[in-house]
Amino acid sequence: MAQVPQPLDALAVRTWCGLALKALGQAREEIDAINVYPVADGDTGTNLYLTVESAAAAVEAVFAGYEAGGTQRPTLADAVRAMAHGALIGARGNSGTILAQLLRGMAQVLAADGETAHTDAQGLRLALRRAADSAREAVAHPVEGTVLTVASAAADAATGPEAGAEENCAGVARAAYEGARAALAATPGQLAVLERAGVVDAGGRGLVAVLAALVETFTGESPRVAEGPGRGTHARGDAHPGMSVDESHARVHGDDTYARVHGDSRGVSEECAGAPADGAGPAYEVIYLLEADDAAVTRLRHRLDALGDSLVVVGGDGLWNVHVHVDDAGAAVEAGVEAGRPYRIRITHFAAGDVHTTRTGRPPREPVQRAVVAVVPGEGLAVLYEEAGATTVLARPGEPPASGELVQAVRRAHAREVVLLPNDADLRHTAAAAAEQARTEGVRVALIPTRSAVQGIAALAVHEPDRRFDEDVVAMTSAAGATRYAEVTVAERQSWTMAGICQAGDVLGLIDGDVAVIGSDVTETADTVLDRMLAAGGEMVTLVLGDDAPESVATHLESRVRESYLAVDTVVYRGGRQGPLLLIGVE
Repeated sequence: MAQVPQPLDALAVRTWCGLALKALGQAREEIDAINVYPVADGDTGTNLYLTVESAAAAVEAVFAGYEAGGTQRPTLADAVRAMAHGALIGARGNSGTILAQLLRGMAQVLAADGETAHTDAQGLRLALRRAADSAREAVAHPVEGTVLTVASAAADAATGPEAGAEENCAGVARAAYEGARAALAATPGQLAVLERAGVVDAGGRGLVAVLAALVETFTGESPRVAEGPGRGTHARGDAHPGMSVDESHARVHGDDTYARVHGDSRGVSEECAGAPADGAGPAYEVIYLLEADDAAVTRLRHRLDALGDSLVVVGGDGLWNVHVHVDDAGAAVEAGVEAGRPYRIRITHFAAGDVHTTRTGRPPREPVQRAVVAVVPGEGLAVLYEEAGATTVLARPGEPPASGELVQAVRRAHAREVVLLPNDADLRHTAAAAAEQARTEGVRVALIPTRSAVQGIAALAVHEPDRRFDEDVVAMTSAAGATRYAEVTVAERQSWTMAGICQAGDVLGLIDGDVAVIGSDVTETADTVLDRMLAAGGEMVTLVLGDDAPESVATHLESRVRESYLAVDTVVYRGGRQGPLLLIGVE
């Protein structure tokens, strides 16, 4: 159904994010398929989707906050700042990082000078111009024929003489979209690697989809694109004229002739970017968020530029997203430590993915029959789950994974059947969305609604991949359901609980998700929680200690169980930085 035309306000931002996410979801696979630059790792569409998903979630959170407070709706400034911040912290890959800076550039204009500024067509023109310029500034060595070219063309079209006559945002958005589409069609003539592969730039293709969503936001109609004469694009602007997406994908990733001509696609791509054409290319992609001041980031840029290529640093106001391709991943992270506080560090080895094995001429590996995908709250538990054969998604404190990350994990598992363990009650809907997406890709997925990592441990303990799928799921579900769970944590603020009013700094004991104990000492609170849980019986106690838990608490609890509860065994794991001080499971 067509959307109702909207003015440039907070609701328009919300609508745009939703439509852009939908458009990228529909185009994700075809964008992944034509991804050859700067590295042919087949994930540009997925990275753009995850970036916009994070932006959309941040905007939804702002609207939810206003609704909870009883006010009508956020201002335009509130919405665009949330959009930019969400994209920044959720940016993935080279193109996702650049898209985050494009959105940040728009926010700098649309959120400037008070709540009512820049809400007209001229404001949108200025925002698109600032977006394109700031994205170029963020890239260490801009290359034409990429998403930067498409963004600049969109801004040029929006601010050109013809668009200048437009008096509404719909006209400006349509002009930007048409300019971007024409620029996308020309990208094969600007980058040799695109010309040889017979495709347009994948990041630019994603930006065209985002701008099409902007047109639909203001007009209520999705733009219909007619067949054009430009090389490298057709009705959808996604591949060489007369070539299907599947054919394009084969040429990029699996065709022997293409491999002989180009060798390693990373080597070809980096040659275009000015790196040595030795066919090797950097081995790792390193991405992290960084808290640092401007001067430190300036020094960091120079340091990382010397270490590798594809350097993009976006952000500002003390928070940055850093992306670089290097051979020495440790040195890239150390540079971030010297500049400030890096976190959410992601290191990807380019040679490890299926796309790269296929490109080097080896056949793709056969999928396994069954796998377990689990969300885990700390590095220590991630190791434990992986040793048991699970594919893990790390949920850092305050940073729950998006559905796209869970879908990626399902793909990494490379199995015909997948058991999904969210291990968090708040991730139920996210996991359900990921399961539904995976099913559309032909994977049989069973979602077990585990609410804690200790329930996931119990489920994984009875997992038998040689058993019939339904039987295995029933056994795992039963084991998880028979496991009571608790956690000991520290209150961040004063609040009402089922056990009374707690103050910031109080130690809280939660049983099955509800606050049951309010105390001042971690060990004493854990004692009380464990006694209440074992009062109903149990045979096994699982303790998972976070990094901030006192060293003595596990020893004390083990002794207490041994002395007070006969025939009850205890097992202790180290969870790492997991949020709660202590997780407790009783089976």
